[in-house]
Amino acid sequence: MTIAVIAEEAGVSVPTVSKVINGRPEVAPETRQRVERLLHKHGYQRRVSPGDGPVGLIDLVFAEIESPWAMEIVRGAETAAREAEASVVISVLHTHAGPGRDWLERIAARRTDGVVIVASRLSTGLQGQLSARSMPFVVVDPEGEPANGVASVGATNWHGGLSATRHLLELGHRRIGMIGGPGDMLCSRARIDGYRAALETAGVPVEPELIRHGDFLVDSGHDQGHALLSLADPPTAIFAGSDMQAFGVFEAARQRGLRVPADLSVVGFDDLPLARSAWPPLTTVRQPLQEMADLATRMVLAMGRGDSAEARRVELATDLVVRESTAQPSLTPSSSQW
Repeated sequence: MTIAVIAEEAGVSVPTVSKVINGRPEVAPETRQRVERLLHKHGYQRRVSPGDGPVGLIDLVFAEIESPWAMEIVRGAETAAREAEASVVISVLHTHAGPGRDWLERIAARRTDGVVIVASRLSTGLQGQLSARSMPFVVVDPEGEPANGVASVGATNWHGGLSATRHLLELGHRRIGMIGGPGDMLCSRARIDGYRAALETAGVPVEPELIRHGDFLVDSGHDQGHALLSLADPPTAIFAGSDMQAFGVFEAARQRGLRVPADLSVVGFDDLPLARSAWPPLTTVRQPLQEMADLATRMVLAMGRGDSAEARRVELATDLVVRESTAQPSLTPSSSQW
């Protein structure tokens, strides 16, 4: 498929199609959309000339960057980029809908060696636009199920949820609260499914009132922690879908006069550096964030060199790290505290 064929079908000139591919601004929006639809429809791939070598830039695109979680991703990407003598350019979209056309045109205009998209949705339209511009891309921790042909790197979230809940069950807890992330996020659903599987395997009923949703940040852990501890029969343990949420649960417990872990056991997810220095140190599921970003960046660089012929989906292992925020349930909790 050539630019000339795309131009003929779109009813425009060859230079106009070239401007769309290269992110030039002087194209009418309706014309741009018509050309992009045809580029995606025909699976157009820009021919790379001998002079189009690496430019030494990797684009790292976040939906949000408000958490230490994002900093771990940055460190991993920078490690891989530095070894390849490249630099990392960070973009923050402030939306989980994925990169938009304006962002894409800016990147096309200045060129990049590849794009690592973090915790965002990736529409088939955007996938086609990236491919048409010969931009290698990998999704880290995708929000939804990646489309066929999209390379992605994630973690074994289901197993992490299973191991966290199983740990609490082995300590003797039977009323275990769960605070997940947004209900439509793939990683959150997987962690909750692992939680459910552990309970069902142990013969413990799954109670909907014990499952809450937040946004993986401290405030949602605090608010949903209060909601769980306000139940007539509150949980003796809470599994939070992120370390930041777990810290919010810590604060909710403190405000209610509860001690962690004497009165309430808490497990997080991520194993951020803060987890080790929290008080008490947080039992958590280690998600290899730096390794995920490092691998995704290496995959993008390899795709740019033509070394990776097929997209891959990779899930790195999670591990439970037991510290001091979990213990056996108290036999006689004070009713005034609850």
